[in-house]
Amino acid sequence: MSKQAVETDDTALSTSRADIDGQLQAIIVDTLSLDPGREGTFTRDSGLFGHLPELDSMAVATLLTAVEDTFGFIIDDSDVDGEMLETYGGLLDFVEGKLVTG
Repeated sequence: MSKQAVETDDTALSTSRADIDGQLQAIIVDTLSLDPGREGTFTRDSGLFGHLPELDSMAVATLLTAVEDTFGFIIDDSDVDGEMLETYGGLLDFVEGKLVTG
C-alpha cells in the first residue's frame, strides 16, 4: 500500500493502522523475548519503558532498530523521547506519523 493511499483513503488508513499495530506488537514481543501470547494484548495505555522490566536502555536501541528495519524509515536521536516510549499508544502514534511524513 502506498503512502498516498494511507493519507487519502479512510478504508486504507484503517487497514494500514491494523497492520501497523500487529507488526509493532510482534516486534515488541520478539525483540523483548516476551511470551508469544502477549502479542495482540498491548493497548494504547499499556506502559512500556519503566513498566516492562525487559525494556531497559539496551533493549530500547534494539527495539528501535527493529522498528526501523520493519517499517523502512530512520529514527533520528532527536525523535526519541520519554513520551514516545512511555506507552504503547505513544510508540504506535510515532510509527504511524513517521510512515505518513517519511
